[in-house]
Amino acid sequence: MSKIYRGISPHAKYQLDWKMNLLFWFMRFVPFEPEKDFKKFRSLAEAKPRGLFRHFPVAQIENRSIPGRQGSIPVRIYRPEQAGSLPVIVFFHGGGWVLGGLDSHHAICQRIAGENRALVVSVDYRLSPENKYPAALEDAYDATCWVAEHSVELGAAPHKLILMGDSAGGNLAAAVCLLSREIAGPRIALQVLIYPALDLGGAYPSKALYADNPVLNQQSMDFYTNQYIRRPADLEEPLVSPMLAGDLSNLPPALILTAEYDPLRDEGQAYADRLREAGIEVVYACYPGMVHGFFSFGRLANQLEPAFARIKQTLQRV
Repeated sequence: MSKIYRGISPHAKYQLDWKMNLLFWFMRFVPFEPEKDFKKFRSLAEAKPRGLFRHFPVAQIENRSIPGRQGSIPVRIYRPEQAGSLPVIVFFHGGGWVLGGLDSHHAICQRIAGENRALVVSVDYRLSPENKYPAALEDAYDATCWVAEHSVELGAAPHKLILMGDSAGGNLAAAVCLLSREIAGPRIALQVLIYPALDLGGAYPSKALYADNPVLNQQSMDFYTNQYIRRPADLEEPLVSPMLAGDLSNLPPALILTAEYDPLRDEGQAYADRLREAGIEVVYACYPGMVHGFFSFGRLANQLEPAFARIKQTLQRV
């Protein structure tokens, strides 16, 4: 199999600052061959990043397990303060449904909690390929139900339940919103989708234009998708590809954030447009000069502060 992360030749279409150029240069020398390097790459991806992020203190961080239909689901709970009726954010990490965990998105979740006075529950859902679809979605939905049922006990306001996720986690957040609507599940006040994957088999101009992006390219998207789904027909299911849902009405308001040089950019914007057409309140923002995953790049991403500011502004209205 060919390598997933490959170096690229400089292209005029990527107008990057020096920090993003440094990242592109680094990615040229970090090839990923799934059969040989998968376990090593997963361990690196799940590591807690250091030195790139501002510190936002919280009152308490608690690791615990909550019940799911297939067993216990590990979660990490971030409490910005000990008392009060707080908004509660259920967070689903990115990583192509294959990588990531509680540590990989620790700094992001701690900042969201500390900066917004919100209780954050980060969910360590089952990963592929060991657990194919719908395992991750089942864990995401079960965790959402558990948080909704225990919100008062956690010190959160039941009517301020928010779902948030980046990349594959954004996909899960959108899918949980659809599933919750269909089966009369928890009422969700807001969905925050950060460069989400919303149409796994769809063709969009940004996918073709940035297919050579070393951070997320066509080969890596194909790899992650093939690990997640059980069979090609899964790609047509709205709970895998929320864009394919025939009806997007009666869903929560949405904040959708994308990156200029991201293959997933156009499907994020298209989903925002479809939600608006269905009468859903949507805030959409695309961050110039950014690539997929920029929330995880900390100080390397010069649009990270505006993006977090947009999240804070939106959460204040919930």
